[in-house]
Amino acid sequence: MDENFRREIILDNYNDPMNRGLIEDDSYLKTRTNSESCIDDLNFMMKIEDGKVKDIRFDGEACAISTSATSIMIRSLIGKKIDEVRKILLNYQNMINDKEYDKELLGELNVYDNIQPNRKNCALIPSVAVDKMLEELK
Repeated sequence: MDENFRREIILDNYNDPMNRGLIEDDSYLKTRTNSESCIDDLNFMMKIEDGKVKDIRFDGEACAISTSATSIMIRSLIGKKIDEVRKILLNYQNMINDKEYDKELLGELNVYDNIQPNRKNCALIPSVAVDKMLEELK
C-alpha cells in the first residue's frame, strides 16, 4: 500500500473517528483497556443483538494509531456475526504480530500491516478490548 495513502487513512480516522463517545445503556458490554507504553486509555462498549455486533463505541485518550485503529475496527465489525468478528480479530492480531493472516478478510485494517514494532501495542488496543467483551459472552 502506498505510504501516503496509508498515512491519509490513519489521519482521517484519527481526526474524525467513528462512534467516539459513550452512551448510557446497560445492554452494552463494557471494558477499559490501556497501554503501558503510550497515553492510550480507552473505554469501550459493544452491543450484541441476535448474534451480531450492532454497535461499538469508545472514548478516552489515545494516540493516532490507537484512535484510528479503533475507528477502522469499529467500521469493520459492526453488522458481523460473532464468529466472523472472532475470525477478523484473530487475523488482525496475527498481522500485527507478523504471523500468517488472511489479508482479504481485513479490508482497510491492512493499513497496519507494516506497523513499527514500538507501535504494535497501540494498534492492538481495539482488538484486545473487543476480545475482552466477547469473553463476557461465554
